[in-house]
Amino acid sequence: MREPLVLLPGFMCDARVFGPQVAALSRDTPVMVAPVTEGDRIEEIASSILTAAPAKFGVAGMGFGGAVAMELVRRAPERVTRIALIDASPLAETPQDASAREARIIRARTGRLREVLEEDIVTAGLAVSPYRGDVLALALDMGLHLGADVYTRQSRTLMRRKDQQAVMRKCKAPALVVCGAENAVLPVKRHDFLATLIPNARLEVIAGAGHLAALEQPEAVINVLRAWQRQPQTVS
Repeated sequence: MREPLVLLPGFMCDARVFGPQVAALSRDTPVMVAPVTEGDRIEEIASSILTAAPAKFGVAGMGFGGAVAMELVRRAPERVTRIALIDASPLAETPQDASAREARIIRARTGRLREVLEEDIVTAGLAVSPYRGDVLALALDMGLHLGADVYTRQSRTLMRRKDQQAVMRKCKAPALVVCGAENAVLPVKRHDFLATLIPNARLEVIAGAGHLAALEQPEAVINVLRAWQRQPQTVS
């Protein structure tokens, strides 16, 4: 059996965002989907995950979960045996992005959460496919289920997040960077930059996917995660 794997959902997502991956990978891997909805800072969320996680584990984080995954590497590099970052960024929030996010928080808290979520998803980008409507519906359902309080908390957590470039430069664990080819907010060039920060990281661009690659192209994401799991833990 492979080493335990901790999956960290993205912004306003729950465990369903990794549904296909959990079903496939759990056949030979102990898989844990850790909630990232509690806590006012990335550091606080990471601490709670470290308390519940196995002594050593691989971690795969999507978006918001990717920011938490990088903090796990910063806090406990001896425990994180490998890291996969899916549609994620190591950069701190810019003042412009933080200002725009605060405006969306106000709308979400005044009864317009669905409208804000729809805008967020469309802005981030979903690839055109026969399943696009199903992915959009699931993304909205996850966000509405989590609610405006979680939207506010996660948004402000992102606004406070630290730059993790130095942490990624020091990361020696086998690393995978995954990008949906049609991700509008974090395009391929941003992921290529992230991959160059991490020693020996591998970049995988998922065709026919946008910001929610794990749902848009589940088999492709499963395949790249499988290949990442097979990498030796010691990276020169």
